[in-house]
Amino acid sequence: MDERLRRRKDLDARVQDWVGSFAAEEVLARLDAASVPCSRVNSVQDLFADPQLRARENLIPVPGPGGETIWMPGIVPKLSLTPGRVTSAGPAMPGAHNEEIYCGRLGLSREDLAALARKGVI
Repeated sequence: MDERLRRRKDLDARVQDWVGSFAAEEVLARLDAASVPCSRVNSVQDLFADPQLRARENLIPVPGPGGETIWMPGIVPKLSLTPGRVTSAGPAMPGAHNEEIYCGRLGLSREDLAALARKGVI
């Protein structure tokens, strides 16, 4: 192991040369045939085309604040009783839903909300 670490630049160069001389599928097939654990390093484009990621909804289209579609990570982990869901990409501006949340859901008065803003809390 010490020798391998000492010569890692040479080893990395040799591996790069070997890997670079084949298509990715050929490299994976050869390494798999030799029982070498390996995996492809995917580009972002590859991720969007991956059938498993699509089937698991790991990348999902979500409405953006301007009505456009934004691709975002899906909910992980997938739970059967409480699967979770993404309904939007979030507000166009931070604080856009402060009144709805603080006053509507948490029961604060508008005066309390204004006081939090004055103090720099929100």
